Amino acid sequence: MNSDVSAWLRIDPASSVPPYEQLRVQILDAANDGSLPVGTRLPPVRTLAGHLGVAVNTVARAYRELEQARIVVTRSRAGTVVAAAGDEARRKAAEGAAEYARLIKANGLTEEEAVSYLRAALRRR
Repeated sequence: MNSDVSAWLRIDPASSVPPYEQLRVQILDAANDGSLPVGTRLPPVRTLAGHLGVAVNTVARAYRELEQARIVVTRSRAGTVVAAAGDEARRKAAEGAAEYARLIKANGLTEEEAVSYLRAALRRR
């Protein structure tokens, strides 16, 4: 197991955010900020589930959603690793953010309103 990864992953059982989403966001953020460089091997699903005290399906769902977003890739022998395609995901997110900013400005909304709408949309995901 990559102990460096599992050392900082945490699940807050008191949070209203589902555990799989907490895990997904932590891994996504770390991949995006470079804390998890391309090629970093994530712990196996069962190992991480045991470490975090959550169901195997919780970790599997987080990994599956990250794989669908092309942030990680799962290879049978190599396990789940941070994918180079994460760079493409960041590029697309930046393009989407720029388009959203143009829309907000064109409609005369404030930055606070824009952030509020974005947060609400992210919670519905």
